Amino acid sequence: MIGNKVKVIIDRPLGTYHPKHKDIFYTVNYGYVEGVIAPDGEEQDAYILGVDKPLKEFEGVILAIIHRINDIEDKWIVVPEGIVFTREEIIKQVEFQEKFFNFEIVM
Repeated sequence: MIGNKVKVIIDRPLGTYHPKHKDIFYTVNYGYVEGVIAPDGEEQDAYILGVDKPLKEFEGVILAIIHRINDIEDKWIVVPEGIVFTREEIIKQVEFQEKFFNFEIVM
């Protein structure tokens, strides 16, 4: 899984707010991988790191997986090919939403 190329459909572009929780502001692009069903029964969620403009879709590589310990969902970290982030850099970029969960990062 890590290292695989995927296409992400962006439904929460960088610079927008969560549709239900208006206090969550997206500082990165966030979306889902069409056709891949996650444990919550919805399509697999993914954060896009390494792109600093709002997107509609993105093709990249799975760099890491955020495994939520107190939730059934995992989130994929997808980046442009050849881009690498450390665990600390990933945490800093997804903290705006992941601060509500206990999680570990699998790389």
